[in-house]
Amino acid sequence: MTSMTSRRIGARGPLVSPIGFGAFKIGRNEGIKYERGYDLPSERAAIDLVRAVCESGVTLLDTAPAYGLSEERVGLAIAGLRSPVVLSTKVGETFEAGRSHFDFSLAGIESSIARSLGRLGVARIDLLFLHSDGNDLAILDDGEATRVMRKLRERGTIGLMGFSGKSVEGHRQAIREGFDVLMVEYHPLDVSQRPALEEAAARGVGVLVKKPLAAGRLAPADAIPFALAAPAVASAVIGSLSAANIAECVRVASTNC
Repeated sequence: MTSMTSRRIGARGPLVSPIGFGAFKIGRNEGIKYERGYDLPSERAAIDLVRAVCESGVTLLDTAPAYGLSEERVGLAIAGLRSPVVLSTKVGETFEAGRSHFDFSLAGIESSIARSLGRLGVARIDLLFLHSDGNDLAILDDGEATRVMRKLRERGTIGLMGFSGKSVEGHRQAIREGFDVLMVEYHPLDVSQRPALEEAAARGVGVLVKKPLAAGRLAPADAIPFALAAPAVASAVIGSLSAANIAECVRVASTNC
């Protein structure tokens, strides 16, 4: 196992490995945005992959209800782990009948988190992200989703409340409304979120970077140090069906960051 120096998520979040595992591909292969398609792994192969990733030193696992079978498979995998992991999942989006469905109501979020807890086999989610449909400001201005996220945090059902949006304005408003962590796309081909990262750093808000390799267009040696050097970034979340690919990303992070 390669050793990585853990990073804290924001001012009060848990320590996580600088490389996180994005579990999209182990659960869903339709309606994807990748250039090339892929076969969905079997349940056994998915479980083995997650455990191999964790054995490589990764302690952050990111999944979502919109990722098909992902939550259930992550739950089965972590049930056999000897070391604890930090779990990240989402509310607001599901994927059914070949398309995404969004529900940011109190009832929708509470039922979604209940299903996620059951699939993952845990009593608490470390990081819960509001999974925006792109209408970031409208979701936040409505206020209902933010209120129920706060209630879940107060109850202890979740550790940190997060916002995974599309716009700089949305991420900056989420910071002002008391969200603990953001999930943003950031890499050398897209630095548009830099103002949000800088504000997050100034306010003690954590950041996870999604698509740090620009959906496979960038080499880990170039993209990972870039992402991890950005303000407030605790971890770069990388999805792959290859344990060797994740191990290489871990090696890069260990060597350069």
